[in-house]
Amino acid sequence: MSGVRDRTVDFKESVRVAALSHGYTESQLAALMSSFIIRRPSPKLPFTNTAIKTLESIRELERFIVKHRKDYVDLHRTTEQERDNIEHEVGVFVKACKEQIDILKNRIHAEKSGSSKSWLGTRDESSLMDLIAHQHGVVLILSERLHSVTAQFDRFRTIRFQDAINRAMPRKRIQKKQETKAVEPSKSNLVLKSDVSKVNQEVSTAPLRVQEQLLDNETRALQVELTNLLDAVQETETKMIEMSALNHLMSTHVLQQAQQIQYLYDQAVEATNNVERGNKELSQAIQRNSSSRTFLLLFFFVLTFSVLFLDWYSS
Repeated sequence: MSGVRDRTVDFKESVRVAALSHGYTESQLAALMSSFIIRRPSPKLPFTNTAIKTLESIRELERFIVKHRKDYVDLHRTTEQERDNIEHEVGVFVKACKEQIDILKNRIHAEKSGSSKSWLGTRDESSLMDLIAHQHGVVLILSERLHSVTAQFDRFRTIRFQDAINRAMPRKRIQKKQETKAVEPSKSNLVLKSDVSKVNQEVSTAPLRVQEQLLDNETRALQVELTNLLDAVQETETKMIEMSALNHLMSTHVLQQAQQIQYLYDQAVEATNNVERGNKELSQAIQRNSSSRTFLLLFFFVLTFSVLFLDWYSS
């Protein structure tokens, strides 16, 4: 080791001389010499770039929700159309993030299926399994982050739907009260009309009174029918709002269950691979055990024969 000498300085000097001979400027020469000190970072994997892009999209979605939270929740700041537009934008964001997460999952499966296994050691295989496990963890973290952001928006949507239900229910009660108040004046009007008809009984004719009575009956029947129809429409509207909220909550839970099922499936596939690898190692151990047993039997047979031969030879 005494004859080994560090030639790094000589190498740098040779590079500098060669660069000057090729006509490098001072700035180019400085950049070339600095490359020996500051190394360029290694290029990132496509999976890493996609994961970083997905994380940035989720953060942008979270910033968008926080920015428009008051506009979406407060009924006096924006209109229903603007709130629907905000909800549509959030849906587009969530769909894009979900597609990027699916791309990451497909890339993991492609790397797992396209990987070549070495025939000697298991070091390459173990490192590959560690990489795949790390990638699964990244996908799981991104899915949980996306689910937390969507759950935050679900709370805002629940507040909006609850406000809509609260606004629909008091209006229904007020209209019922107005209906009861409108019935009482109609009764008083009927009494007055009956008195007037009694006073002017001699003047008015019988067909005219019958026609007025029929018109009043039809008017009251039509009013009652329209009131019942309005109540039915309001009740249907309330139920539709509740069904929309429940449908969105159900879709959120289905998405969460799909992510959990995918994670369990990946774990099951990994466990199956481990079991197969264990079976191979177990079969190899059985073969080695049988070969060692044969060798021991042969050794004892030769040893016994040698002892008998030596005993016969000595006698």
